[in-house]
Amino acid sequence: MSLNHKIDFAIIFTVNHANPNGDPLNGNRPRQDYQGFGEVTDVCLKRKLRDRLQEAEQTIFVQSDEKKTDGMPSLRTRAESPDFGVGKEVFNTKKTTIADATKIVCAKWFDVRAFGQVFAYSKSTGSEGISLPIRGPVTIQSAFSLEPISIESTQITKSVSGEGDGSKKSSDTMGMKHRVDKATYVSFGAMTPQLATKTGFSDDDAEIIKTILPRLFEGDASSARPEGSMVIEKIIWWQHNCKSGQYSSAKVHQTLRHHLQQGLPLDNSALNDSLINTLADLTPEIIEGF
Repeated sequence: MSLNHKIDFAIIFTVNHANPNGDPLNGNRPRQDYQGFGEVTDVCLKRKLRDRLQEAEQTIFVQSDEKKTDGMPSLRTRAESPDFGVGKEVFNTKKTTIADATKIVCAKWFDVRAFGQVFAYSKSTGSEGISLPIRGPVTIQSAFSLEPISIESTQITKSVSGEGDGSKKSSDTMGMKHRVDKATYVSFGAMTPQLATKTGFSDDDAEIIKTILPRLFEGDASSARPEGSMVIEKIIWWQHNCKSGQYSSAKVHQTLRHHLQQGLPLDNSALNDSLINTLADLTPEIIEGF
């Protein structure tokens, strides 16, 4: 059974003395838009969600190198592996149809049936030039801060061992470390039943994501993001009463945007007053972060 109800959701999180998403093309400074508002990309958020799903023992196709559990050196190797993937024959159009291949890979990997994936092989690989694009029903937008962020930069030194036997230390080099002292970010997302029918994404899968989102930053600590510096404050969860949805996602998300633009507090009482009475017959669930 695929997803039976359209779902909209929002993620509200705070950053305290951390770099939530560094830009490698800008000296790893926290990302900003042209107006100075902080940004955490959708790719970054999905990476964290995949990591938490993997820790919850869900089978994940796009694994990060530091959290890799199967030892596969590449996505292609993982896909074609008979032990950790689905085997080479799934990507051979002479033996497996495109429709069947789509069902097999979606059933195998949670993130494929949730976010989608493109499996592309050239004819030179012996796979008959298969192109298997899968469009996932779960979308997550980039998160933006409620106000322009202030970035603090600190100069640091880095020392490494010298050449040879490593007993001699090379000269220190200088570097920079950047952080956002304090900011609140908001991201929006949605789950679309029409696309879920193509991938087999189910109500149970949606519930798994719902339980994972409040723990999105657990186990994600690093020098740039010390433990406790990234905090999920609220998850707002709107479950419609039908597949097509009672309202458009834009209208649903705007109810929270309007609350935030007015500078109203994020406590449950204020959120209830703003959100529950705005859209008839669509009551959001407010979930506390951990």
